[in-house]
Amino acid sequence: MIIVTILFVSATTKSQKMFSVDYQNQADIKVFVVQYENQADLKVYKVKYENQAVMNNGKWFFTKYLIQAKKKIYFVDYANQADLKIFFVNYENQAGWKTASKKSLLY
Repeated sequence: MIIVTILFVSATTKSQKMFSVDYQNQADIKVFVVQYENQADLKVYKVKYENQAVMNNGKWFFTKYLIQAKKKIYFVDYANQADLKIFFVNYENQAGWKTASKKSLLY
């Protein structure tokens, strides 16, 4: 029982459940979507189901409600305003970190 609990807690603490907020001061992280893959810190794949976004590996699930999210993000208009630059990819196997030093932003 204890092992199951520990595994569940460790999986959910790294969960990539996101909620996009309307105002910058509500956000945990400011994000900018870059035009080209080579400009990104993180390549992101939007998954369809919550249980697919369990690690800090670029697979994000956007929640319907704020309370369900692990991180609140705000999409900024300019790259220099962002904490994290992302690029949305079309395939799950393309997701992942390009700038490892920014990985701690999503823990």
